[in-house]
Amino acid sequence: MKNFRKDKKQNNVGASGELVIYGRHAVYSAIKNKKRVIKRVVVAKENLAEFRENFGDMAVDVVDKKEFMKIVPVDAVHQGFALYCSRLETYDIRDLVDENKDKSLIVILDQVSDPQNIGAIIRSCVAFGVDGLVVQDKNSPLESGAMVKASAGTMEHVKISRVTNLSRAIEILKDNGYWVIGMDGYADTMIDKVNKDGKIALVMGSEGKGMRRLVQENCDTSVKLNISELVESLNVSTAAAIAIYELTK
Repeated sequence: MKNFRKDKKQNNVGASGELVIYGRHAVYSAIKNKKRVIKRVVVAKENLAEFRENFGDMAVDVVDKKEFMKIVPVDAVHQGFALYCSRLETYDIRDLVDENKDKSLIVILDQVSDPQNIGAIIRSCVAFGVDGLVVQDKNSPLESGAMVKASAGTMEHVKISRVTNLSRAIEILKDNGYWVIGMDGYADTMIDKVNKDGKIALVMGSEGKGMRRLVQENCDTSVKLNISELVESLNVSTAAAIAIYELTK
């Protein structure tokens, strides 16, 4: 079992890169991830037996419901599990590229800002074997409890690169053999018509405005989903899940 120390501070979310993760799958996955530095595990009294079945005599703070609600956000679906830990380290974009792979998919998020959307996209990335996720450092939220919860613990299994300039990141991927596809509801080509062989970078735009002009101009092509005319658009995480599935099937 990994190293553990008790941390008496209850509300130091974000201090020194530390955050609070909550929810059964999120907490269990974080504990199992050797890259996490776990500082404090908190379990509601009624969930202690279950925790012991999974992690034996690992050090844990047992609290009642009232005390537990001081740790997690209001209305958080915590399931009686929380922990204080370090944020995961991010990767250089070049670390996402595997020269030994003939086929690869990397997802790029252009100013997607909702942590729950990002968490859901991470879950899809892991589900379908995406090789990495690229976000812009300035306009993308840091890893948070809500993001990890929305990923259902899969955040522990995806390589994330935070970059200063998305257009430059796209150029690096192009130099490494990636064909860059941007999702655009006004595109002429359906996503199921593109060549899915080789290395692909899929760009998803922000929830409201889509891709920025310079990012879109750096794409090799733009595609759209084949959805009913009765629906103007889909939530970005839903659209990403469908697009990732289509490109990896």
